[in-house]
Amino acid sequence: MPALLLAGPLAGQQQPDTALQRSQERLAEIRREREQLQREMERLRGRVHSLSSELTNIERQVQISGRMISELDLQVSAMGSRIDTLTQDLLITEDFLAEKRAILQHRLTEISKRGPLYAAQVLLAAESFGDLISRYKYLYLITRQDRQLVRDVQHLRDDTRSHRDDLLSLRSSLARRRDERAEETQRLQELERQREQSLLVSQQQQRDFARRLQQLARDESQLTDIIRRLEARRLAEERRSRAAPVPSRLRTADLGRLDWPVEGEIVYEFGRAPGPGDTFIRRHGIGIAAPVGTPVRSVAAGTVRYAQPMGTYGLMVLLDHGGGYYSLYGQLQSSAVRPGQPIERGIVVGTTGGQNSDEGPHLYFEIRGENLQAQDPVQWLRRRR
Repeated sequence: MPALLLAGPLAGQQQPDTALQRSQERLAEIRREREQLQREMERLRGRVHSLSSELTNIERQVQISGRMISELDLQVSAMGSRIDTLTQDLLITEDFLAEKRAILQHRLTEISKRGPLYAAQVLLAAESFGDLISRYKYLYLITRQDRQLVRDVQHLRDDTRSHRDDLLSLRSSLARRRDERAEETQRLQELERQREQSLLVSQQQQRDFARRLQQLARDESQLTDIIRRLEARRLAEERRSRAAPVPSRLRTADLGRLDWPVEGEIVYEFGRAPGPGDTFIRRHGIGIAAPVGTPVRSVAAGTVRYAQPMGTYGLMVLLDHGGGYYSLYGQLQSSAVRPGQPIERGIVVGTTGGQNSDEGPHLYFEIRGENLQAQDPVQWLRRRR
């Protein structure tokens, strides 16, 4: 009967805890997902990016940390229950072992008292052959019972050692899970602080961007007024002189043939571009990256109409190419021309600046065509190989 009782704790110990295993698999998958997000965050911080991308990454990390804490809580609870079960099994096994050892000790004492010739004496005292067979069978059963008792003691001793090892290992795992949960809770708190700080920065950026858009709109309106007045003056002079209109130095035949005012990569393109949050900015020109002090050359012959700072354009040179066409060179460090000066194609009009802008050193380049409409400068410039 004790041997049957012993099978219960052993069976419970050998059965895998499938719920705990599934939780560990989920936790491993969550860790891999978090590592991927951390690598993505490192890539974001290593290049120019919108704050919304960083906020999205932080939000996802917050969710993952919450999932990890939930899984760790589940594992801590499961391991606690498992420790209780193992502790109970260990106590039962130790009780069985103590009982079997007491029985074994009693049997060894009896055997020692009877001496080594006890079996022979029992057999020789038989009064008949039937009595001899009965005595032999009795001795055989006693011997088999003693051997089983020794095996039971050995098995219980091994089981006790295994229970203790399992219990020690499980307690170590539980301590690690609790430490990991504490670390993850601290990490979650740090991520939430980062999220709050990023949200504040994002809100400030949106306010700054809104003010910048307003300033840009005012500057664009001012620039349009300047060109409109120049056009009105040109048309009035043509009517007074009654001469044939002077052809433009910038013609549609020049599309795709103009030299670049500076060599460099485009840092922002013509047209609509996203800003912080759900905002956007509409650019009437392109930004061409170039080191500070790089010479800027005119793309066509014309007359200088403007050469001074103007709001978000910085130091700006405006060339009148006739026929309602203008080219604009902004974010300059210095100007090499003066208003009213006629210049030829390829003449240096100034040097690049823009080092204090968000895009770094670059040239802002714009082309206005008929009806003062801004046109994509890339369509006018030579294609790069």
